[in-house]
Amino acid sequence: MTGPGPRSADGTRPPRPGRDRLARLLPAPPGADRAAGTGTPHVAVVGGGIAGLTAATALAERGVRVTLYEREAQLGGRLTGWPTRLADGTTVTMSRGFHAFFRQYYNLRALLRRTDPGLCRLTGLPDYRLQHGSGRQDSFRHVPRTPPWSALGFVALSPSFSLGDVARMHARSALPLLDVRVPAVYDRLDQVSAYDFLEAIGFPAAARHLAFEVFSRSFFADPRQLSAAEMALMFHIYFLGSAEGLLFDVPREPFPQALWDPLAGRLHRLGVRMRTGTAVEGVSVQPTGGFVVSAASGEETYDAVLLALDPSALRSLVARSSGLGDDEWRERVARLRTAPPFLVSRLWLDSPVRADRPGFLGTGGYGALDNVSVLSDWEGEAARWAARTGGSVVELHAYALPESADRAVTQKKLLDELHRLYPETRRARVVDARHEWRADCPLFPVGGHADRPRVRTPTPGLVLAGDVVRTDLPVALMERASTSGFLAANTLLRRWGLQGHALWTVPGRGRSALLRWAAARLG
Repeated sequence: MTGPGPRSADGTRPPRPGRDRLARLLPAPPGADRAAGTGTPHVAVVGGGIAGLTAATALAERGVRVTLYEREAQLGGRLTGWPTRLADGTTVTMSRGFHAFFRQYYNLRALLRRTDPGLCRLTGLPDYRLQHGSGRQDSFRHVPRTPPWSALGFVALSPSFSLGDVARMHARSALPLLDVRVPAVYDRLDQVSAYDFLEAIGFPAAARHLAFEVFSRSFFADPRQLSAAEMALMFHIYFLGSAEGLLFDVPREPFPQALWDPLAGRLHRLGVRMRTGTAVEGVSVQPTGGFVVSAASGEETYDAVLLALDPSALRSLVARSSGLGDDEWRERVARLRTAPPFLVSRLWLDSPVRADRPGFLGTGGYGALDNVSVLSDWEGEAARWAARTGGSVVELHAYALPESADRAVTQKKLLDELHRLYPETRRARVVDARHEWRADCPLFPVGGHADRPRVRTPTPGLVLAGDVVRTDLPVALMERASTSGFLAANTLLRRWGLQGHALWTVPGRGRSALLRWAAARLG
């Protein structure tokens, strides 16, 4: 992109959200600056995770009255946190585990800037390292950030690629990665699994197991179950389409303290009513317009409803709310699938891990173990506990576990793999441990894209948000959740003639005209 760059709805040129000069601006939909008067609309936002909090913020900033329902006592959804007391008497914050805040998460970071303009509550980890049980290691610290040099640099620096491996790869099969566009990538690759796609390209087994399967399992799915379109989109967002690179930030403190408590304070000041610990039992459509939301706290009438729920909760609520949508839409929601279970084990150890261990390490070939975080290296609360006790705080993740997995056995195996990976932990005593088994993330299966609901629904005034929602934008994971929250809010704001919110994404197509030509002509 050349010239002065894109402009927002009011004609100003907003600052770019990162270093990528090709980042794409979606201008704010036009309208009045703020709702006013006795006819101010009232919206129920159901779900207090990233998508719901984003939507509530976006609506409240335009003067819309918002009531936010969250069934748990804490905000944050899959990034929530709660207090727990350890065996040594210390009160600490437990969560559902490590999350990487990539620099490509423009809209999520824009949400966080509402209370932290400089993103000072985040800190960057110096490297993104991967290790296989065979001893092979990869690092992204010295890989160039701008494509195509990022891809070439990774291949050149990685011990998982040899010249022979590169020569044997089927370059023609890899061409779809050079010009990823949404939704066209789903038309082309959604009927193929990520595993089969990588097999067709002929990626060397070492690289596939160490790097690409580690990435795919960040979607909480086995590569044999994951749509190749989702894999290709991931390559575009994080590697081949963005100049932000693969290094990332993490919160300096647990999620509530670093992220959600400050945002909740802002929402209170904006007049949002927060109903945590309140599950919504049903939503009904009124014959004259509007909705009735039924919860344990009673019934209340709203002008619009925004559902920001995980797949299981969305299926359940729609099934209990017979008037929502039409038959086709309801069947589509009912077919949404949940990814296999995952386990987060957090261990408080009485001795430190070796000083050169990375703050985060992705793993392959270590049984069910998918990554290890040394929280006491970068999270303030964990670091203070470690400094006081002389110990360390370590977190283990295992994704896409079998439904039949024995919990005690799996937890023991993860500990054994930690000992294999970091032998010094064999001598450490576990002061205390917490194990979180969850199964509420969306699955993006082969051929499943057509079933994913969009932000708009057949019922006027009812919109959806969340990482399961189809946006037709190059976003994924936490960024898809936040982006969909802004899109859902913008849909309602447009309905009332109010100005929406500008969004940014990574480029909407391949970066190089020559490579785009090759992908179109030869692929």
